[in-house]
Amino acid sequence: MNEIVFKLTASYLKALSHPTRLKILDILKEEKLCVCKIFEALDLEQSNVSQHLRILRDQGILVSRRDGSKIMYKVKDTEVFDIINKVR
Repeated sequence: MNEIVFKLTASYLKALSHPTRLKILDILKEEKLCVCKIFEALDLEQSNVSQHLRILRDQGILVSRRDGSKIMYKVKDTEVFDIINKVR
């Protein structure tokens, strides 16, 4: 396997390796939500949640869309839940 494939795979798995990011994915499992609803559900600071959302978005796990003044997030590929469930 090509070295770049190993690096990309490790980067993807690293994005999943934080409890807050797993909680975010769990929250977004059923519906798309704005940042405001996500950080309220987690009881964390908006800036902290935004950093985790950025990591998940940069890895292609989440997608975002502006809806007026809100940024809405949703899981791009629900197969990520297969990975999480197998690890559980």
